[in-house]
Amino acid sequence: MSLWTPDGEVPVERSGAEERPATSASEMLGGPNLDDLSPEERAQAEEMIARMAEVQRQLLSHPASVFVANHLMGLYELAAVHLDQPEPKYDEVRLAIDAMTSMLDATEDRLPESGAELRQALTVLQTVYVQRVNASES
Repeated sequence: MSLWTPDGEVPVERSGAEERPATSASEMLGGPNLDDLSPEERAQAEEMIARMAEVQRQLLSHPASVFVANHLMGLYELAAVHLDQPEPKYDEVRLAIDAMTSMLDATEDRLPESGAELRQALTVLQTVYVQRVNASES
């Protein structure tokens, strides 16, 4: 058996007897078997499963680019909130800016509706960051 990593396949040794493959979703996820639950617990679990299925349905109804752009905006807002404090924690701001930069570098060409706008917002954020850092050092 092997495990995929960004650096390639890595062999994984399994010790002990071979385990039987999981046959249900709860086994695959390490959760309890629904048959082992009380009627009340089972109803709660089934309700949670139904809600999770609805969330998945909603996720699948939109292109991934919408969610990626939303996460990029979240990083922008995180950096801006930290930067707007009376005494900004510049390491926190830089982390959010670096994460946004990395994500945008990797995805901008696949964000046709928002890539250029997000790049412009990042540029403004970086400019304000540099201005604030320079002002705090003088």
